[in-house]
Amino acid sequence: MSVLPNHLKYADSHEWVYIDEDGLAVVGITDFAQEALGELMSVTFPELGSDVAQGEEVMSLESVKSASDIFAPLSGEIVAYNEALEDEPELINDEPYDGGWLFKIQPHDESELDNLLSDEDYQAQIDAE
Repeated sequence: MSVLPNHLKYADSHEWVYIDEDGLAVVGITDFAQEALGELMSVTFPELGSDVAQGEEVMSLESVKSASDIFAPLSGEIVAYNEALEDEPELINDEPYDGGWLFKIQPHDESELDNLLSDEDYQAQIDAE
C-alpha cells in the first residue's frame, strides 16, 4: 500500500496537488507512481509562464523503465519548478511528497480541486489497478 497524505488532492493520472501558503498549487507524483516508474533518471520541465489547462500534459519524467507524461491537476500559469531535480531526479523516488515536488501553478480557479480525488478515493483507484 502506498503512503497517501490526506491533505492532498489526487488526479486519476497519479499527480497530487495542494495549495500552499502563497496560494500556489504545488504538484508532484504519488508514491504509487514513482514506484511504478522505478529509478528516475531525468526530468523535462514545463516552460515557466506557460498557461496550462486542467488535465493537459505539461512535462515528462524518464526512468530506467520508461518515460511518463505528467499532467496539470489544475488550470493556471506555471510559475516555478523544482530546480533540485535537475541534478537529483531521484528526489522524486526518495521524497515524492516533499523534496520531490515537480512544479507550481498559479491557479486560475481553485474550485477545480473539486474535480480531483480524495486520498480514500485515490487509494480505491490504485487498489483496482
